Amino acid sequence: PVHRRVLYAMFDSGFRPDRSHAKSARSVAETMGNYHPHGDASIYHTLVRMAQPWSLRYPLVDGQGNFGSPGNDPP
Repeated sequence: PVHRRVLYAMFDSGFRPDRSHAKSARSVAETMGNYHPHGDASIYHTLVRMAQPWSLRYPLVDGQGNFGSPGNDPP
């Protein structure tokens, strides 16, 4: 699944909880370049979903900025 690929790419690139935030484009580029060469849309959606506290019981990444709303607002 793409979740595992994103998390491994972030780990492999040195994106750790004890370091400063990085642009999501860097994580997407690392994932797409090394592990998921099928386009960036699914990677972006996965990264956003992993940062939303209402999507998962435990958010897997610490999102900084706008990561959507719990309502059914259009993008």
